[in-house]
Amino acid sequence: MAKSVCLITGASAGIGAAIAREYAARGWDLALCARREEPMIALATELKKEFGTTSHIFPIDLFEKGATDQLLERIEAKNLHIDGLVNNAGYGHPGGYLASEWEDHANFIQLMLTAPCELARKLVPAMVDKGFGRVINVASLAGHLPGSKGHTLYAAVKSFLIKFSESLNMEMNGTGVHVSALCPGFVFTEFHDVNGTREAVNKMPAFMFMEADECAELAVEACERNRAVFIPGGVNKFLALLNRALPSRVAQNLMASNSHRVRKG
Repeated sequence: MAKSVCLITGASAGIGAAIAREYAARGWDLALCARREEPMIALATELKKEFGTTSHIFPIDLFEKGATDQLLERIEAKNLHIDGLVNNAGYGHPGGYLASEWEDHANFIQLMLTAPCELARKLVPAMVDKGFGRVINVASLAGHLPGSKGHTLYAAVKSFLIKFSESLNMEMNGTGVHVSALCPGFVFTEFHDVNGTREAVNKMPAFMFMEADECAELAVEACERNRAVFIPGGVNKFLALLNRALPSRVAQNLMASNSHRVRKG
């Protein structure tokens, strides 16, 4: 009997690679998608040895318009049927909004917002027809907090993914398709190296951070329970609740005075 296959974007490292390990441990095969091919090959070799997982590797740059169609055509050419989708590819674009050209922001929106919505729209119908499917949209705790100075579009996009996941979760009720927005806080990955905030976040207390493997395990289990929005970790849950409890002006002022700690403005 053919295994279920999960398509994971941004699968070369961090949370994406950790979720790949978690699905492999649960008996799924994988379709790994990222710009960097070598880390995906190494991950596929590891998972084949440990779990007997077959991993199909698709190096592609989702910044490009039409890239999602190209990816799906390559998946179809291999006669793969996608039962799970993890929209994980992403990054933090540092600096204030006016410090970058529109093309930079357009690329950010293409990767972080348009591609996840497009992949969901084009893959979920087959899941509904089959009566089984899993979708995880990797959002962020930032989507529950006020916007910050610097990384201007990040919280906005993550807020969108949270609301999108909530709506799609409700629409999929009774179909066998589960949809979940994962909203991690700080996770030990290369994310902060890429966006230039490593020095700042290293000064934060260790209890603020979570290991990627723990985050992945909790995320996949939350999707199995069909949690529309899932915030892993007690500290992160507390911060989200605190933000809801505080008057909006107070929360905004707190973010304004502390943005420099976690954002490169």
